[in-house]
Amino acid sequence: MNTLFHNALQRKAQAVPPIWFMRQAGRYHQHYQGLRAKHTFDQLCKVPELAAQVALGPVAEFDFDVSILFSDILYPLEALGMGLEYTDHGPQLGYKLNAQTISKLGEVAPAIEFMKFQKEAVKATREVLPKNKSLIGFVGGLWTLFVYAVEGSHAGSLISSKSQIQLFPKFLEKMYPLIKENIRLQFEGGVEIVMIFDTAAGEVSPMFFKEWIQPVIANLAKEFPGKIGYYSKGTQPTFFNKEFAALPWAGQGFDHRCYIPECFNVQDKGFVQGNFDQSLLFMDDSDFKKAVANFLAPMKEMSPEQRAGWVCGLGHGVLPKTPEKNVKLFIDTVREVLA
Repeated sequence: MNTLFHNALQRKAQAVPPIWFMRQAGRYHQHYQGLRAKHTFDQLCKVPELAAQVALGPVAEFDFDVSILFSDILYPLEALGMGLEYTDHGPQLGYKLNAQTISKLGEVAPAIEFMKFQKEAVKATREVLPKNKSLIGFVGGLWTLFVYAVEGSHAGSLISSKSQIQLFPKFLEKMYPLIKENIRLQFEGGVEIVMIFDTAAGEVSPMFFKEWIQPVIANLAKEFPGKIGYYSKGTQPTFFNKEFAALPWAGQGFDHRCYIPECFNVQDKGFVQGNFDQSLLFMDDSDFKKAVANFLAPMKEMSPEQRAGWVCGLGHGVLPKTPEKNVKLFIDTVREVLA
């Protein structure tokens, strides 16, 4: 385990935060491109030794404090029989979920067996990862998985998902126990925490979030107290009420639309992760250095006690074609400025 990350989980004061990027292993990185030239994306995820090599690459090159399972949030949909193909245009499901097709979802027990490749990928990653690096797992949020199943993506206003919300409880009859056991499998493999990535949660109102999304993720937090982190794209602090904050989270991630110093008021225990705007990594040298300085300035004004729990990262995932030199410069600058 990484000491800085362990301290963040415990909300212990420290000058320099641990650093972890969502999608730190991905298309921007030459190491990934080299592996991808020889193997399909599906193989990189499902062959444990390959998944481990993908996850190790950015840790070895950029010295991230934390590694994350290399996989995809959509595999539980494949496990339940929806079909899944990764194409040049993105992931494609075999069919869309609606009132007529929801009965086609498979049984949970064989779906759990299907997901065991993630446990093996975690074990393989832990074996090659340096002992002073932490390893985390992830699953998709239940709402986000429902959106993908209904819409085929999580882009747009999600009219079909919202108008067919009556299907959500029936979807959860299969997906909730699968995700719960998927999380358990990842812990058995050796992850320290599991993140819930709810990338479609920001497309709803705070009232919708409280009624439909919060109860489901609350149950997962209670199933694994102190072991689950939550990230939702596009949400604001107003989404997270006292009941949400009182749940036994390991911590929470925030996207770049939130002012990170204020996020410590939203989540007063565990880690607070985020949230440099990933698009700014494309800036030229002088502008990029200014952007990083502006991002770090309010954090530097806070004492280590005030920013205890911070896990420094991006607002969302590293984008394709992001300059590798700026990834390295960001990491080096954070450690230099806050040391």
